[in-house]
Parts: sequence; C-alpha cells; structure tokens
Amino acid sequence: MRKICPRLNGWNSTLERISARVSRCGFELHFASWGCKFETSYYLNGIQTQCPHLRARGVKATIITTPLNQSVFSKAIQRNKQDGNEIDIRLIKCQAVENGLPEGCERLDLVPTDELLNNFTITTTMMKEPFEQLLQECRPSCLVSDMFLPWTYDSAAKFNIPRLVFHGTSYFALCATDSVMRYKPFMNVSSDSDAFVIPNLPHQITLTRTQLTSFDRIEEEKDMSPMIKELRKSGLKGYGVFFNSFYELEPDYVEYYANVLSRKTWAIGPLSLCNRDIEDKAERGKNSSIDKHECMKWLDSKKSSSIVYVCFGSIAIFTASQMEELAMGIEASGQEFIWVVRPDNEECLPEGFEERTKEKGLIIRGWTPQLLILDHEAVGAFVTHCGWNSTLEGISAGLPMVTWPVFGEQFYNEKLVIEVLRTGVGVGSVQWKRIDSEGVKREAITEAIKKVIVGEEADGFRSRAKAYTKMARQAVEGGSSSTGLTDLLQDISAYSSTSN
Repeated sequence: MRKICPRLNGWNSTLERISARVSRCGFELHFASWGCKFETSYYLNGIQTQCPHLRARGVKATIITTPLNQSVFSKAIQRNKQDGNEIDIRLIKCQAVENGLPEGCERLDLVPTDELLNNFTITTTMMKEPFEQLLQECRPSCLVSDMFLPWTYDSAAKFNIPRLVFHGTSYFALCATDSVMRYKPFMNVSSDSDAFVIPNLPHQITLTRTQLTSFDRIEEEKDMSPMIKELRKSGLKGYGVFFNSFYELEPDYVEYYANVLSRKTWAIGPLSLCNRDIEDKAERGKNSSIDKHECMKWLDSKKSSSIVYVCFGSIAIFTASQMEELAMGIEASGQEFIWVVRPDNEECLPEGFEERTKEKGLIIRGWTPQLLILDHEAVGAFVTHCGWNSTLEGISAGLPMVTWPVFGEQFYNEKLVIEVLRTGVGVGSVQWKRIDSEGVKREAITEAIKKVIVGEEADGFRSRAKAYTKMARQAVEGGSSSTGLTDLLQDISAYSSTSN
C-alpha cells in the first residue's frame, strides 16, 4: 500500500526544487472556471489564490472564464501585475439567455431556482467549441477544471494536455460520497429519518436519507440522468486530483482516497493562508459591502474570543420563520456577534431585533471580509453552513464551530468537524435543502453557541481548534502542502517533457 506521508522541506529547498524542475520547462497552466454547479465562489476563490503563488514558482497561469466572473479576479490580478507576477485571463461568452437563464446568470449563486440548474449545466457545455479553440491556440502544459465541467477532459485529451481536477471540498466528503454511492447503505433503513452507517470508512459515521443529496440517493444506475453519469465519470478521469486541504487535517482520508480509491492526488491547502496581504484578505472573492476599517475598529473594541461570527455563504436561502428562529437564538445566547445577512433575507429580520441588539451585534448585508474577521482575536466561534471554503478558513483561524449544513456536501463536512476533528457542535440540521431552508429551533441555536463559547467543553473545542491551526500553517510554510504543490508541478512537468 502506498503511503502518502508528508515530506517536510525547508522553504528555500522547496523553491529550489521547483525552479530546478519546473520553470526551465516553460510550464504553462490553464484554469477553466465558470463556478459550475455546486462549485461557485469558493472554487473561483481557490483559483484566484493559487495563481500568483504558482506564478512565483515559475508557472505561467491563465484563467479561462466568462465576462461576469472576470470581476472576481480583476483586482487581485492587477495587484500581482504590479508585483511582477502577471496572470493572463481569457474570456468565453456565456450563452445564458439562449438557454433559458436570466441575463448574466454565469454562476450557481445567480441561478434563481433549482429547476434551472439543468439549464445552467447545458449552458456550460455550449462553451466547449470556443474553449477548444483557446486550447489549440495556447497549448498549455496542463489544464485545471472541476468535475462539473466533464467535457473539459475530452477537450484536453484531444490536444494531449493532462487535465487536473481541482476539488474545492474535503477528502472526507469525497470518500464518504463514494462509499454511499457504491454501497447504498440508505437502502437498508425503513424511513428517511433512520440513521445508517457509511460503510468501510476509517471512522464510524452515520447519516440519514434526508441529509443526502439527490445524486447520492439514486438506487439504480439506470435511474441516473446522462448528466449525473457524466459528472461521476468526470471525477475519475484525468491525470490526477488536487484538494484545498492538508494532510495533517484528514490523514486517514487522504490515504483512503489514494490507496482504497486508487486515485492520484495532492493536498496543497489551506489556500486561504496564502492570502497574506490585507487587501487580498479583505477582497477575497468580491468587494466587501462594509468598510473593512469600520469592521476591524468594531472588533478591536471587543474582548478576546467573545464574538460569534455567523455566516451561511452566498447560496443558502432561509425562510422568514427560520430567520426569526436564528435571530432569537443568537439574541438568547447573550453573546456579542457579527451576522452576515443576504440582501434578499434582510427583510426577514424580526421587528425590533436590530435595535435591541445594536450594542451587542454588527449586521453586515451582503459580502463580507471573512478572512479578516475570522483571523481577529476578538472572534471566538463561527456559525457556519459547512461549505468547505468556510470550514477550512475557520479551521485555519483556530475557531470552534457551530455547524448548520444546508445542502451540497455540507452534511459530510459537518461530520468531519464534529465527529473526526471534534472542534464543533451541530444545531441539529437534518434536511438537505438549498432554498427555503428551515427546521432548526432557536433553543438549539442558543445551546450550540453557548456550548462552544462558554460551556464546560469550550476550552477543549478551542484547544483542538488551535492545534489544527498550527498544523495548517506548518503545512503551507514548507511542510506537507508545500511539498504537495512541488510534487504536483514536477509530475506535470515530467509528463509534458515526455509527451512532447
């Protein structure tokens, strides 16, 4: 059995290995990114973070995206250009309107209803021809895309270009998903609320049917749509897979993915720790809707580890009744807080809530400088939907978490946080539902917040969370993830040398 143990190298030796093997090969890497399907802003953020650091290692990075998504990268690209790290960007028109989508609907978070998700997938396939024209013109050494762009594998193979899959989720989630789809343990329970054990994993993990995606619950392969079949195959095709994770966080599942599932893989995260510049942290993904200085000034006035940060990403939509339960749960906890509210949810705030809590809370409407907030010493806990980007950012900041998964692979990520890492507490979310999510009561919210901030177990949550923070920083500062990136680039360089 192949062991994926990290090899620790000093930073200088890591750079020397890269420059000796990569830069002299004229290495050129293309990222295909449209924020497709469930890979939205966190996938784009990952690409934005990787590019300048790849460029510093002698790799020419080009981002292929759509006009609307260009804005995600523009400021970071401009700053890196000023530093001498130029990143190219090429655009492909998105035929949204032609496929029944609203004008400018070029990311999942802009798709208004779940019924239009298939239209969105069809829209991405319409880009194949212009995409291949770009590949023929540029002939990169490697292509990076995600599993939700399955046709990019065939496009890359057409020009003998190795295709890497970038997974913006955890090894744990991918291993658990594979086991659920392979062994179908959900068929052995009599109701949607009965728990089943996910077979063959290193830990005993239980879920219910209601916590599974509709993809995971398909009982017979004949019942799969052609789109789902292609997506499943896509994750298995290509030269290899790299993850925004680090070995020390989930070693059993890195090994499982590599050895049990027999997939070539590299862990190169946490990518958020590469955002060392204040401006990069403040503007990661989008411009913040609040002045970062105002936000930091507010936090500076608070005691260490006293603030609860509440954010559910850009996709989940709560009902008015669930927003009321959340607000009342936060208020009853007695803790000071920052709450990020979607603009289309702000009218659902209970009457008088903002006035009653103005001395204790800061409500941010829209995008937020999340990395800056999480890294601030005043923040003591993170209420999160368990999207992987947010989960890993919370881990990197050393924060205990209150977990509230909504959809996607978030229920798997919750299990990793609560049952494997033991750095969080759940609110009891049991229903996979992106839009009109509801069902969590205020009492459960209050109890979970108190448990991670002031409860008897709070010190244990904090100490375990801080330990993973130290491991994360060591991983990217010459440790396992630094080595993983070096090995990834060298493998692609060697492939390119032999194929030319």
